[in-house]
Order: sequence, then structure tokens, then C-alpha cells
Amino acid sequence: MLDVNLRRDASFEFFYPALTGSLGWKQGDEEGKWAQKAIETLVKKLKKRKGVLENLQYALTHPNEPSECVTIPRSLDGRIQVSHRKGFPHVIYCRVWRWPDLQSHHELRSIECCKVPFNSKEPEVCINPYHYARVDYPGILWSTCSCCPVLPPVLVPRYNEYPVPQNNGEETDGRQTEPPFDASRPDVGTSGMQPVSYQEPKYWCSVVYYELNARVGEAYFASLPSILIDGFTDPSRNSGRFSLGLLSNINRSLTVENTRKQIGKGLHLYTHGGDVYAECLSDSSVFVQSRECNERHRFHSTTVIKIPPGGSLRIFSNRHFAQILSFTVTQGVEATYDLIRMCTIRISFVKGWGAEYHRQDVTSTPCWIEVHLRGALLWLDRILRQMGPCRNPISSVS
Repeated sequence: MLDVNLRRDASFEFFYPALTGSLGWKQGDEEGKWAQKAIETLVKKLKKRKGVLENLQYALTHPNEPSECVTIPRSLDGRIQVSHRKGFPHVIYCRVWRWPDLQSHHELRSIECCKVPFNSKEPEVCINPYHYARVDYPGILWSTCSCCPVLPPVLVPRYNEYPVPQNNGEETDGRQTEPPFDASRPDVGTSGMQPVSYQEPKYWCSVVYYELNARVGEAYFASLPSILIDGFTDPSRNSGRFSLGLLSNINRSLTVENTRKQIGKGLHLYTHGGDVYAECLSDSSVFVQSRECNERHRFHSTTVIKIPPGGSLRIFSNRHFAQILSFTVTQGVEATYDLIRMCTIRISFVKGWGAEYHRQDVTSTPCWIEVHLRGALLWLDRILRQMGPCRNPISSVS
């Protein structure tokens, strides 16, 4: 999303375009300016060392191929300063070029081919972002099920002035929901709070594919924790792949057809510990609008984040959503209902949209998907049923 305009001479811009062309930050925001300054700081360190900038350029443009270490001298405390903010250099440049939501060096490990990783304590340290892999942050509490985090239940106010909504107790994935709250029960009071816990559904997400403003094909339901959404033609729906190349549209335009050809390996979506990650496997960027992710990073709610080839992003945090949900239920039914937008994530392939594009809305992009997070939607559904009626009905597949 960011096309950073660095203060650099014309020869640098011509020979090393990947240093600024692969950023995942939104242009003009505080983090984008910080990323720009981080690159300027690095260029000053590397430009007098023969071949090092070329090695970095190669690594950024060939993320799936082996590349050389790109090193800078290690400081006394191991950190460098960028715009009054100090941090470990490998974390800074992994954040700039691969993972905008990276928070700590504990989330990184070096890969085997790296000769001078950060933890080697050598005089030089490698900052090649593709010489590091991301690991789970050690802050999640686990239940006996390895895929499910322990989330505290949301305490829902008992509004006994509301009539009881009708509910047949059925859910779309075949499970039975809890019976609706009965306001006539003797133990109910307006000051009472009833816990509603998170439950993992059979399908953790559903994916719907669009071309411009037209839905194409049927929804894909993901039961496996890891799925691929690509531009190929795999006919199997049970292999963890959703191949968009299979889908036909008699009204498909030439622009859409050309964009579909560039999707290639597409997108890797996976869930772990209640969080959802997106990894760009395509040779072209993907663009993500996630209101929860934007809230977590204090971006504007409609911000669109660019994930460059080889990059990845945590696009949904269940723990953060749980915190928001716990607070919002105290604000009433309508405010809680609005959280449905946090449970839906929009992702476009190849072409972006938003403030920096002539395409202002996702429906103006040739190829895009809408991801519905069914666990969060089901949780929200059960909480809303407990709270009372809302002007707008909601279900886990809304």
C-alpha cells in the first residue's frame, strides 16, 4: 500500500526499487514515515559496502530463493535507533519488509542458511528479512486442545426488560446452540451478568470470491487450520485448497481475466491459537482490510494494508477481539451488533483500493475475497441472543 518517496538520488531509485516497493505500510501514517526513515538509515550503512545493497535487492525480489546475508555492525547493546525509537535491527527490518505487526525478537528465529544471525553474538549481524522465520509469541494460554486458546468468557448484562427472541436452537454447522435467555426466570436481575464462552465451530471460516461487485461461485468452508486460495484449477474441495481458476463467469471482463492470471500461488490463510494469519505466496501483492487488525495497530478502521510477495500478517487476533467484545457489551445491543464488521475480512489480489488508489472501494477491484470468521461470528451471535433483540438479525454465516 505504501509507495514511499524517500529522499534519495535518482541512481539509487533506479538501481534499488525493491527497497521501497515491497513495503506493507500505509502511505502517510506514522508507521509509514518510520519505515521510510529505517530504510534511509540502512542505506547509509550499506551504500559504501560493495555488493551488499545488491544482495538485499535480490532477497526482496526473490523471497522464495536462497540469498546472501546482509550484515551491519553490531552495536554495544545490539540495538539501533530510528527516529528516536531503539530496537534490534533484524526485528526492525523484518517489520519493515515482511511482518508489519511484529512486536518482539522473541517472535523470530533464524533459518539454517544464515551465517551471522542476531543470536550468534558475532561483530556483524544479518538483517536480511528472509533469513528469519516467525514463531509463535509465547504469551498465549493453551487449553487441552492444541489449536484452541483459553479465552475468558464474556460477561453479558441480563436485560430483563427485553422480550425473549424466538430461537429454534439450530446452527448452520449442525450444532445445537444454548437455549435463549429466559427473562422470566426468578434469578434474573438487571444487575446480573451471565458468562458466554467461545466455542470452536466445525468450520473456522468461509470464503466467498468476487469479481468487481459480483459474487462468483459458491462459498468455500474451511475445516482444516491451513488453506490455500490460488489461481489454479484443483477440483478438490477437501484438500485445503480453494482454486479460483475453476470458477467461471460469463460476464467476466478482460481486466478481470488478466488479473486472475496473476494470482498464481495466491494466498495462504491459516489459524493458530485463535489468531488468523495471511501469507502472500503470489508474485503480486495482496491487500487486506481487517477492522480488528486496524484497531489493534491504531489505524483508521477502513485502512487497507498491502502484503508484498513473501510477506505475512496477523489479520485477526481472537484475544484482542475478546477484549473489545467484553467492553462493548456494556455499551448496549446496537454497539455490540456493529462488531460483526470485525468478523469479516476483505482481501484483494494484485490490485489495491483505498485512499491512495482511484479504486475507492473493494468492489472496484477485479478479484477479491471476503473471509467470514465463523468462530467469532458464532460467539457474537450467542452473546446477542443473550442480550436481547436487535433491529438487525445476525447469524454465524451473516
